[in-house]
Amino acid sequence: MKLFVGSLPFSLEENDLRNYFEKYGEVSSAKIITDKFSGRSKGFAFVEMPDSEQAKLAIEGLNGSEISGREIVVNEAMEKKEGDRRNFGPDKRKGGGFGNKGGGGGYGNNRW
Repeated sequence: MKLFVGSLPFSLEENDLRNYFEKYGEVSSAKIITDKFSGRSKGFAFVEMPDSEQAKLAIEGLNGSEISGREIVVNEAMEKKEGDRRNFGPDKRKGGGFGNKGGGGGYGNNRW
């Protein structure tokens, strides 16, 4: 079962995260999500546990618990839908093009 872990302290290491979850059972992976440019933690992670009963125990035991002064959130990860990207897509765009009430673009110093 794949678990979402949120509100993590930015200083938390993947080994430390794994240790918290291994108290409840086998952990097949623990991945803290990082910013691709700075390499800093984004404050959330995904943990995979092969046994769903152990994963449920980890959710019950760790959701709302405190790590380094932060109350973490632990729940079952939701599968990402195909094409589901935050703030993108035809129904989420703002501006751009004349039909979307956004104007055309350009550089502002147009000479007509």
